[in-house]
Amino acid sequence: MNTTATTDIDVLRVFCAGDGRQGNALGVVRDPRYYPDEASRQALAKELGFSETVFVDDPERGIVDIYTPGTRLPFAGYPLVGAAWLLDLEVIVPPAGEVWVRGDGEFTWIEARAEWAPPRTLRQYGSAAEVDALEVPEPGEWIYAWAWQEEAAGRVRARGFPGRGDGIDEDEATGAAALLLTAELGRALNITQGRGSQLLTAPGPDGIVELGGRVRLERTFML
Repeated sequence: MNTTATTDIDVLRVFCAGDGRQGNALGVVRDPRYYPDEASRQALAKELGFSETVFVDDPERGIVDIYTPGTRLPFAGYPLVGAAWLLDLEVIVPPAGEVWVRGDGEFTWIEARAEWAPPRTLRQYGSAAEVDALEVPEPGEWIYAWAWQEEAAGRVRARGFPGRGDGIDEDEATGAAALLLTAELGRALNITQGRGSQLLTAPGPDGIVELGGRVRLERTFML
């Protein structure tokens, strides 16, 4: 990494609530020339400390590279929704494969396969209040705690605990886990996660799941 160079970092909020608040913070490096390899990108992702950081290797073809503070990911939901919104493309390409994108004005949607998502332990609770009352567990498995808020309407309360021990005790909004839960339940969901982030999902044909949410640009800074 060239430590004398400067790089603009866009910070997006992905899966915002209807009032534009909440959402999960995402770092996007649109010009990663000074971070050409996995080691330098991993170091930057750790330094930034977001749940995920995206490096845009080709803004025209939508080729992206995704990192948590501790590892590289072939696929992740909220980084792809955020990057798709920022780049305004019909297709975005993480290592897992092509991800189709659409927008409907308020929401940005991606199409993905649940099997692309990293493993998550989906743990159902009896009520939203039980989920709200959970303490952050000790580092270990990645737990997606959820409960029905209104089952008939597909409304879910959820919290995500990465269990990684890398400083991210709770993930504010987790697209990959939402995909897994949607595939398991086989129905469209309206998920409230964390402090109030909103994720929408809908199962499609041939194992595809749509994942959608609101995105806003919070700030841009130079590193």
